[in-house]
Amino acid sequence: MTAIRKIMNNAKTKILSAIANLGKSTSAVVLGFTIILGLVLGIVRPNFFTAYNLGIIIKQMSFFGMAAIGQTLTIITIGTDLSVGAVACLAGIIFAILYGTMGVNVVVAILVAIVVCVLIGYLNGTLITRLGLSPFIITLGMSTVVQGAVLVLTKGETITGVKGPVTVLGQGMVGPIPVPTIIFIAAIAVWAFIMKNMPFGRQMFAIGGNPAAARLVGIKVESKTCIIFALSSLMASMGGIMTACRYSSGQPTIGDTWNMDSITAAVIGGTAMSGGVGGVIGTAIGALLITVLRNAIVLLNISQYWEKVITGGVVLFAVSVDVIRRKRKEGK
Repeated sequence: MTAIRKIMNNAKTKILSAIANLGKSTSAVVLGFTIILGLVLGIVRPNFFTAYNLGIIIKQMSFFGMAAIGQTLTIITIGTDLSVGAVACLAGIIFAILYGTMGVNVVVAILVAIVVCVLIGYLNGTLITRLGLSPFIITLGMSTVVQGAVLVLTKGETITGVKGPVTVLGQGMVGPIPVPTIIFIAAIAVWAFIMKNMPFGRQMFAIGGNPAAARLVGIKVESKTCIIFALSSLMASMGGIMTACRYSSGQPTIGDTWNMDSITAAVIGGTAMSGGVGGVIGTAIGALLITVLRNAIVLLNISQYWEKVITGGVVLFAVSVDVIRRKRKEGK
């Protein structure tokens, strides 16, 4: 009996410890809040839990969620990338022009769009490291340049002609699950594995935590920074192409809100703005919360003007909680 009692006590201790650890995880708290919000919405608006509405939620989060993955990488490493929205838009426009208007092979059109955007991201990283300026300034300037390029290419008009099997990237379904969501989940899984198990992932956290110490152990901070911003643009371009497939056209307004959305998803999900802490799984949870909040605004017939107020308030709350926790941890 004593042995059984000891086993039960050990199991109880482990369970309580696991629950306590969940409480210390920002992403776990956000997930819990999202579930509670969903349950409340389900009671107030029963149509929240319909297959159609849930399908809309998981599909919508997948497009800007791709850019949020890239944003997470830059925040963990060195700072925010304010060009992801413009880059996503440019990718969609280039793809639509090449494939929809000029009739270029779909694979070639996708690859050209991605390569152009990756080069823009690499240029961001190069300017940041060579000039020693803030990523905020460089990427904000690049965003303006890219937005101007989009207007030059489109003259402010929608580029149509994206049709055929490729639209499955934005519109397709595999059973009840949207194809964009499958792509998003696959991207999350790949990056979660890289960040946890690969040297490149560990180097990202080392650079974000202490760049000087990272250099001392042989990490090439400058080259890694260029690669990180290139990867951020890669993820954003994929989201932009998926969105073009969703609407069967390249639209100059694609990605207009993605800068804030991607930063919000990352921060709400537990990625620290100070760098060195975070993860893409938390970002996916943050993206889910943002989308559920927007869905709630629609279902509850709340004015759309409140959307930014609510989203911004959630960001401030998440950042404040994260800072308080870190200060308590440092004080121990």
